[in-house]
Amino acid sequence: MSVPLLNDRDIEFLLYEFLDTEALLARPRYREHSREIFDASLRTAKTVAEKYFANHLVEGDQNEPRLEGDTIKMIPETRVAWQEFAKAGFLAAHQDYEEGGMQMPEVVFRAIMVYINAANIGTAAYPFVATGAANLLRTFGSAEQKAKYLPLIMDGRSNGTMALTEPAQGSALGDITTVAVPHEDGSYRLYGQKMFISCADHDIADNVIHMVLAKIEGAPTGVKGISLFIVPKFLVEDDGAPGARNDVVVAALNHKMGYRNTTNAALNFGERDGAVGYLVGEPHKGLAYMFQMMNEARIGVALGAAAIAYQGYNYSLDYARQRPQGRLPSSRDPGSPQVMLVEHADVRRMLLAQKAYAEGGLAMCLYASALFEDQHTGLDEAARKRAALVLDLVIPVVKSWPSKYGCISNDLAIQILAGAGYMRDYPVEQLYRDQRLNPIHEGTEGIHGIDLLGRKVSINNGLGLEYFAEDMRELAESARQANIDETLVQACDRALTLLLDTTATLLGQIGKDVDRGLANATLYLDMFGRLLASFLWLKQAAVAASAVEGKPQEEQYFYRGKIQAARYYIEWELPQVFQQAELLVSGNAATFEMKNEWF
Repeated sequence: MSVPLLNDRDIEFLLYEFLDTEALLARPRYREHSREIFDASLRTAKTVAEKYFANHLVEGDQNEPRLEGDTIKMIPETRVAWQEFAKAGFLAAHQDYEEGGMQMPEVVFRAIMVYINAANIGTAAYPFVATGAANLLRTFGSAEQKAKYLPLIMDGRSNGTMALTEPAQGSALGDITTVAVPHEDGSYRLYGQKMFISCADHDIADNVIHMVLAKIEGAPTGVKGISLFIVPKFLVEDDGAPGARNDVVVAALNHKMGYRNTTNAALNFGERDGAVGYLVGEPHKGLAYMFQMMNEARIGVALGAAAIAYQGYNYSLDYARQRPQGRLPSSRDPGSPQVMLVEHADVRRMLLAQKAYAEGGLAMCLYASALFEDQHTGLDEAARKRAALVLDLVIPVVKSWPSKYGCISNDLAIQILAGAGYMRDYPVEQLYRDQRLNPIHEGTEGIHGIDLLGRKVSINNGLGLEYFAEDMRELAESARQANIDETLVQACDRALTLLLDTTATLLGQIGKDVDRGLANATLYLDMFGRLLASFLWLKQAAVAASAVEGKPQEEQYFYRGKIQAARYYIEWELPQVFQQAELLVSGNAATFEMKNEWF
């Protein structure tokens, strides 16, 4: 079977109908761009994805990176893919023209990455992490640091990493023990170990620039004592060439269920004289700096989840249309021809759920990317601040919802292929394994639930939540103007009111007993995600309803599919928020009061 990575028409719909990406051309930063340039970039991304990433999806899964002495060996196709991505200019996508960059809008770059992710998430991780490291350097690095290190990433000579987690500390970053000792030349020497570091070492680029969180000797305890350091694998010569090997080594490779072509390792810093590191920005502000890369990564992880779900959906849809199986319940003639799987109502149910999760997840990620763009290039300060507040609020939801429901979507893809789906002869089993990491890395659901309910909804006296509610009500009104079924609009309106009332009640519970009040935060996160997904599907349906009439048949099919997916999600999935709210508002303590000894 030859299955497309994505539906190109859907990418076009999301960028130019669901979002008004062409409106960015009026902003000073993008006046030299055009829709033609955006579309050409997307075509290039699709070509690179199909030719250089998809070609080793299975081989990378079956031949993991291996540690030979102090060198990581990988299949050669990975290096070629990295080089072709760099050659296309995508590693420099965010950077200014004067820096040799493409000065590309965030939402267009994310659309580019969804093609790469859909083709091969294990190899896509390398440019994903590298661009985040480059953006971090560009924002917070000194002029000297940017001049020295940015060109190395932009042209593919170096990869980048984010080194946060330690063997004894996952999300509790305030307890990290990696220490940075000041050196007489103004640099530092780092000692410690980092764990689960993606793209930590490899042979696809000449160098690796680690962005490392550590505590300077004598720093305050907790998160207020964390600083950020550049720690290259090889010290960089004045001409950018790799110099002496730095004192940072791979202690061990981790062997994962999925993402197998992504090097994942434990790194030791300072086994000998200390790893040479260079402070980024001011001391003790490292975690605040790193949050930029972490938030970009959270949207990126969600985008990868949506892409993997999309690929599984495309494959199972294609299979269901070609695989004859049984007869409809209404058929009484055992000699009649078999029907294709897609003719069975339960198979269509599973496909419709996949469509809702995959296309809904992609819409959610691009919605967040548009907020990210508005935060930085909005036409006035008020618009930028508003976008920043809403984005900060929804980041935990955007990271978690596509990751959680992407797993369910890929599980459904296996179910549709039945026994064949469980075999390595078909890609859906690998897609599921690759997908399963996404609810974990860049923060588990539980962490994001606590972040959302414990911090995000209350920041600035709840102004972000207030702006979010205003945006959703405006979206509902536009759906009414498009003559969307009023019951769908009212269902979203009721759910929004319920969410706001539930939030107020939960904040009261937290004020009385924070541990008990946050015990069900993950349930609240899921409730919020269902609401956001419903409103974004409502918007997709409104756009489709306004455009469907008078279009050619294929276009009508596309738009009616959007409307039906919105109907499915709002009628089948959104109503669960009412049961969730009941549990939350009542302060249900069934899980909180469970004792360790009772398990």
